[in-house]
Amino acid sequence: MPRHVSDTQQAECRVGIISDTHGLLRPEAIVALQGSDLIIHAGDIGNEAVLVSLTGIAPVFAVRGNNDHGNWAEKIPGARLVKAGENLLYVLHDLKELDGAPAGDKWAAVIAGHSHRPLVQERQGVLFINPGSAGPRRFRLPVTIARLNIRGRHLEATIVDLGPGGGDASGKKAGG
Repeated sequence: MPRHVSDTQQAECRVGIISDTHGLLRPEAIVALQGSDLIIHAGDIGNEAVLVSLTGIAPVFAVRGNNDHGNWAEKIPGARLVKAGENLLYVLHDLKELDGAPAGDKWAAVIAGHSHRPLVQERQGVLFINPGSAGPRRFRLPVTIARLNIRGRHLEATIVDLGPGGGDASGKKAGG
């Protein structure tokens, strides 16, 4: 269980979720994250400049990824809890490092990056979100972020494709 807990008290909250930028903050990502009340970066940030740019949009809560090294990265926790309204969001970089099965009475969502594969899926009352990768394109995977809209205890996540034409990547949506 991470000791790093961040808190936002808003009952309604728009969370922008980004991961695996690897030092590249695309203009399309900046546009897509506009209007966020807070931003979560799920690791493999690449450099501190990415976080500085994101803080110009909204408060940023980041975790360190396996490719984040150096003095700037040592200050960033490997996992953290973010309290958004009434909900606890567990954030880590690699889902394989999750200790035990999460329970819906503990966390509303688990947010992870690492695989570069976007995912929104509910499992046993917990919403799992991987925003995919917003950095350099890898193989044929899409370049994406995620949006999480919170209203009280209701969460709705959407994957946003940053590629040509924008829009939702395969229309993936889930909420509880």
